[in-house]
Amino acid sequence: MDISDLRVFEAVSRHGSMNRAAQELHTVQSNVTARIRTLEEELGVSLFQRHARGVSTTPAGQRILPFVGRITKLLADARNAAQDDGSPSGALLLGSLETTTALRLSPLLSHFAMTYPEVRLVVTTGTTRRLLDEVLECKLEGAFVAGPVSHPELEHEVVFQEELVLVTSRSVRSMDDLVEITDLRTIVFQIGCSYRQRLEALLAEMGIVTAKPLEFGSLDAIISCVSAGVGIALLPKGIVASAWQEGRVAVHELPPERSLVDTLFVRRSDAYTSSAMTAFLDMVRLKSVPLSSKP
Repeated sequence: MDISDLRVFEAVSRHGSMNRAAQELHTVQSNVTARIRTLEEELGVSLFQRHARGVSTTPAGQRILPFVGRITKLLADARNAAQDDGSPSGALLLGSLETTTALRLSPLLSHFAMTYPEVRLVVTTGTTRRLLDEVLECKLEGAFVAGPVSHPELEHEVVFQEELVLVTSRSVRSMDDLVEITDLRTIVFQIGCSYRQRLEALLAEMGIVTAKPLEFGSLDAIISCVSAGVGIALLPKGIVASAWQEGRVAVHELPPERSLVDTLFVRRSDAYTSSAMTAFLDMVRLKSVPLSSKP
C-alpha cells in the first residue's frame, strides 16, 4: 500500500469526485481512477460507490479513512522532527472556539506572531465537537475546546476557566420571567457547541420548552439577536461585558455548578511536539489557570 495512493484516496473521499480530486492533485482524472482501482484490488474491497453525481465512500472506505490521516501525520512528524533544530519555525495548525479566540487568544496570538516570525500560525474556529474530530483526524495539531473531554487518544490541559451567564434582552428581569415567554427561542452556534448543550440542559431542568433554536456563526449576530429580544443565549461573561455595560442586554448569573467551565487545550497523545508547539504552549501557560496536564 503506497502513501501516494492513500493520499489520492483521501482527496477523492473528501471531494466526492475523481475529477475534483485530480484538479487538486494536479493530475488527470484517468490517473486518479487508475490509482483508486489499484488500491481497491490490493485491499480486495470497493472503496467508492460510483453514481451520476460522482462517488461516495463505502463503509470499507470510511473505516480506513482515519488511518490515512494518521499515516500522513506520522510522515509529516518524522520530517518535522528531522528538520527541527530547536528554533520555532514552520506551520502550526490550531483550532479554537470562537468565544475563546475573541476573549483570550487575540493578544496572545499577536504576541506569538511577533516573537516567532518564522512560525506560520493558522487558527480556525469551530464547535467543540468539530475541533475534537479534526484533532483526532490529524487535521489540527491542537485545539482549545470546552471541557470536560475524555478520549484515549487525546491528552488535555486546562488553560482557562470561564464563567457562563444567561444573556437575555433587557425586558427579562430575572430567569423566572422565562417561564412566561411563549415560543422562547435559544440563539446558539451549530450543533456540537458545548455551550448550546449546557443551555438546553439548564432550560430542561427549569421545565421550559423552547422553540427551534436559531443557529448563527458569529458572536456579533448572536448578541444582536438577543439584544433585539429574538431569544436568549449562554455565553462567557467576558464576551458580553461590553454589551451589558452599554445596556444592550441583560445578564443573569448562574450557580457555580452551572456557570464554571474549563477551556482545555487538546492534542493527540501520539503526536510529535515541535519546537513551535512547545513555544506556543509555554506562552499559553503564562496566561492559564494553575492546573496540571491530564491524560
